[in-house]
Amino acid sequence: MTVLEAAKGIMRASGNTGQWVNGYPSREVVEADISSGHGFVVTEDQRIVGYFAYIPSPEPTYSYIEGGAWLEDTLPYHVVHRIGSFPEVHGVFRAIMDWCFERERNIRIDTHSDNHIMQHCIESYGFTYCGIIYLADGAPRLAYQKLL
Repeated sequence: MTVLEAAKGIMRASGNTGQWVNGYPSREVVEADISSGHGFVVTEDQRIVGYFAYIPSPEPTYSYIEGGAWLEDTLPYHVVHRIGSFPEVHGVFRAIMDWCFERERNIRIDTHSDNHIMQHCIESYGFTYCGIIYLADGAPRLAYQKLL
């Protein structure tokens, strides 16, 4: 939870005040990730420096995409959610994606329109912008996909 709080601090400092609000992601969400086998940590020198959820399809909020289309919409995929790290640790996003792509060739991810840091990471890793998806509460997110 300390990693995710640090990630919220990064978001707020960069002007992203609309994402991860009202206690999200909560301890219960993270515990559910872990108990379902989908929550993972990134370590450096035996210290936890990052967290992410790696979840198999289908992702219900990805069934409808606006202003575009998925690159491929028939194959199974994994979704990466809730990426967070400490601000002083670099390369966490790349380490996460390298690990994920060792296990799956088709990955989707989304982020808030104000999360310019995450958009840069996603695009720099070679993901393609596909359109806008809507979370269960109706909030829009920029959606990306990468196929190997």
